[in-house]
Amino acid sequence: MSAYETRQLSDLRRDDGWAPIRLALDVQAFGINGWTAHEADEVLIPEHDEVPTGHEELYVVVSGHAVFTVAGDEVDGPAGTVVFVRDPAAKRAAVAREADTTVLSVGAKAGEAYTPQPWETNRDVFALLDTGKPAEAKELLNDAIERYEDKSTLYYNLACAEALLGETDAAFDHLRAAIEGNPSLAEYLAEDNDLASLRDDPRFRELPG
Repeated sequence: MSAYETRQLSDLRRDDGWAPIRLALDVQAFGINGWTAHEADEVLIPEHDEVPTGHEELYVVVSGHAVFTVAGDEVDGPAGTVVFVRDPAAKRAAVAREADTTVLSVGAKAGEAYTPQPWETNRDVFALLDTGKPAEAKELLNDAIERYEDKSTLYYNLACAEALLGETDAAFDHLRAAIEGNPSLAEYLAEDNDLASLRDDPRFRELPG
């Protein structure tokens, strides 16, 4: 393995503005991603907190001009601004003030070894499910699932793909595993259209939660 590696951020950037730096370089010590807004007023960082992960997060505006909202406070972010969100429970978000604004985000849990988070695979899975490609979503999930410590959302989305493909037994197995790992996922069962084919099956009412 080479001692170092270089890439151009523009080469890593996808059409939706996400540059999956951690995935592309197989970074193991921390999460790092790039986010670019193509237009002014476009969302760069959707509002969220890091309670599930316990991560601290640091944002760096590398080009353009962003406006952050952190714990209810508005933070102006011209190029060169660094915003460090120490509290995982603090809500944070960012919007581009100028077109082609790019923000880097870096995160990890203080005092613990970093573990990759499954959202980076689920992001692509959602796009495949939303565009009617459950077989491709299933393949992506099966390829990725062993790379993540927290598999609950991956199992849930795998169940969605299998339900759409008519693989009912496998879908129920993975739904049970998902909810056992993360009971809060049960709240999505009643309204998730991807699971519609399972609702008349008696096993659906027997799912945890």
